[in-house]
Amino acid sequence: MRHVLVTGAGGGIGRAIAEEFARDGAALTLTDRDRETLGPLLADLAAAGCPADALGADLSRPETPAELVRRAWERRGPVDVLVNAAGSYPSLDMAEVGAAEWDRLFAVNLRAPVLATAAFARRAAEHGRGGTVVNISSGSALRSRPGGGPYASSKAALEMATRAAALELGPHGIRVNAVSPGFVPVDSATNPVSAQYAAAIGTNPLGRAGTPEDIARAVRWIAGPDASWITGEILRVDGGSGTGALHLPRIWPPDPAEDPHRTCDTAPAGARATEGHPV
Repeated sequence: MRHVLVTGAGGGIGRAIAEEFARDGAALTLTDRDRETLGPLLADLAAAGCPADALGADLSRPETPAELVRRAWERRGPVDVLVNAAGSYPSLDMAEVGAAEWDRLFAVNLRAPVLATAAFARRAAEHGRGGTVVNISSGSALRSRPGGGPYASSKAALEMATRAAALELGPHGIRVNAVSPGFVPVDSATNPVSAQYAAAIGTNPLGRAGTPEDIARAVRWIAGPDASWITGEILRVDGGSGTGALHLPRIWPPDPAEDPHRTCDTAPAGARATEGHPV
């Protein structure tokens, strides 16, 4: 039975990840900033015969990540999988963000998973064990949005930290990967999303928003034996939204008088003789 430590398990993606590993028969240690938010999940897991430990954790404090790993290890034995799912995504303009806001965002989204991974790796090495770390990134690591610059920066840094940790910890038998969700609506009072934003960002080739379960299944897979030769990867689980700008119109609108199925290669002469480049 694998022991899985999941941060940010009180709701949304973190809760779905915990439930997915529970169905897989794992022993669970779950954390959230407010331990009380874990109550409904703990009750559901207990009813299903999957009791779990719960720990409150303010990940903005520098000592918390290592303390979480220590307590999980001592209470339920060696941790096999660490899932850094806790995160914050406030709307902060780059021209207005203050030092305290920036520092808190990076403390939760970057420093906490880095320090938790370091503590996990040290414990594993002490016991002669390997293990697996999965960080939860975001499509914002590749492209920002108005009000999302600080958040995007934290996730871009997390993806590099994922690769760096994979490079250094691989020789010790520890795999480190990240799962990068696209738009996944969750009911969050801490990190609310407006209806206007959801409508604007929800377009992707597969035609629907993601679900927490979509992300949870990807996390379980990449943390499992079928992915045992994968490390340092960023798994994009986004309905294809990272492939390009689906919502933009064609740069050469079709002429109704001509074949509507023509390609750009059969566009009328001069159609490509325009200045600039498509985005």
